[in-house]
Amino acid sequence: MVWLLLLVAGAIHALSFSPDPLPDWTLPYVQVLAMAVPAFIVFSTRHIGRAALAAFVFSVSSFCVGVYWLYISMNHFGGLAAPLAALAVLLFALYLSLYAGLAGACTAWLGRHLNVMRVPQALGRPLLWACAWTLGEWLRGFVFTGFPWNNIGYAHTNSLLSAWAPIAGVYGVAFLAALASGLVACLIYYVKHNRPGIMAAMASALLGMFIVSFGLSRITWFDNHGPVMTVRLVQGNIAQQMKFDPSQLMSSLQAQFTLATRPAADVQHAPSVIIFPETILPTFQDRMAPEFWQSVVALADQMKATLFMGSPMHTVVNGQDRYTNSVLAIDSNTSVEALMQGRQVPVYDKRHLVPFGEFVPLGFRWFVDALNIPLGDFDRGEQGQQSFAVNNQRFAPNICYEDVFGEELLPALQTQADGTPGASIMFNVSNLGWFGNTWALRQHLQISRMRSMETARPMIRATNTGSTAAIDATGRVLSQLPTATAGTLDVQIQGTQGLTLYTRVGNSLIVIISLLGLVAGWMQKRRTHVAGTGTTV
Repeated sequence: MVWLLLLVAGAIHALSFSPDPLPDWTLPYVQVLAMAVPAFIVFSTRHIGRAALAAFVFSVSSFCVGVYWLYISMNHFGGLAAPLAALAVLLFALYLSLYAGLAGACTAWLGRHLNVMRVPQALGRPLLWACAWTLGEWLRGFVFTGFPWNNIGYAHTNSLLSAWAPIAGVYGVAFLAALASGLVACLIYYVKHNRPGIMAAMASALLGMFIVSFGLSRITWFDNHGPVMTVRLVQGNIAQQMKFDPSQLMSSLQAQFTLATRPAADVQHAPSVIIFPETILPTFQDRMAPEFWQSVVALADQMKATLFMGSPMHTVVNGQDRYTNSVLAIDSNTSVEALMQGRQVPVYDKRHLVPFGEFVPLGFRWFVDALNIPLGDFDRGEQGQQSFAVNNQRFAPNICYEDVFGEELLPALQTQADGTPGASIMFNVSNLGWFGNTWALRQHLQISRMRSMETARPMIRATNTGSTAAIDATGRVLSQLPTATAGTLDVQIQGTQGLTLYTRVGNSLIVIISLLGLVAGWMQKRRTHVAGTGTTV
């Protein structure tokens, strides 16, 4: 029965990372209450293995449901047999859940010697749970290039806990979310054991957390920078089969260029920037005829706008071929020859590549060969690339999966060594068409909202199938296109400047706090062991 409860709680937990089927306002409550189930079991056992297994089972269920859309990419688009695609999702969920299992084991090991009938030490268990879970999330975010998708902090983009994002980032929000779940679990435990004094302490800690969060939410971390700009976001909704079919290349491009030339939503504020999705051009730029690029430059001239256009790039550097997933900035003065060569034109090359999608991990070529998806081995973009300057605003690009790694976006916001100011607007170009019209699109929007909260910068998103949206510097969605539809979104964006604490220190603050918390727990365990006076549950 306990294991069934964990599986159900994990599946419900997976619903908290994006609205629909659940409404926005319920997501943080669902996340905390669902996660209180494994926390209660971890706190209620003296057996480290049982605690690890409880957190592991909960996490496996959450990931199997939460990233079910990986099955669609492998089966529907990749042609992998249904049982193999389902097995691949399960194996991936098993791997991702190792970090949760480690957190459960660590909490049980350090917490089983606490005197849980005394208030200070009773509070120690949820604190240990928060520290261990946060470090597990952090490890999951960089080991083997990282997969931080569905970090528990993303369930709180609409809660007061998001006020901590400018201070400690999504991992800081995750710390508080885990702490809240631990406090709820303790409340249930002490209700069962009729300890009103400790119950009051747990309730006070919860209340205090939200009072402080409310105070932090009143802080403004940015100053407006420059004039408001009108930006057009293009969502082509090009089917994947059509997008990568050479015989339909020009028709799909023409469809998106036609969208880009629609009359302005407000004739008084014509767009000065037009952003196309990732790989609107699904082949290398030097494989296109010069006449094509001349037509793109003519489009920029016709619209009196700068085009940000996703395209794979082939360049030759020191006699070596280089292949990158890139975004180009094109205006009426751009040289066709420069575009063909990929030189002396503003370009951003993707730095954080997707395993299996943009590079093949060692030993997995057989798996990639089994998929009927056009994948490749790209070169990684260099560090310290320049943002795009348009009308006194500086646009920092990130491509698809990159905005899941918040700390990697921070250098673009800093003043550069040559005195160039940091970016005032971030933008993401994506193609999530591989995953159908699924939760993946809405989960990615929540992730982008958290990036805006962390950095106090607007984030605008141009995607192939969704979610194309504009997000302001506080993480609020200003406007959004429906998913799985073709259209354009004209949005007025206010650039910002100013550095949040998170922008200055990144993840180091919350990682150090979590490590210190576990060290303190270990020292308490040692003192209790030496004194021989520990009381365990």
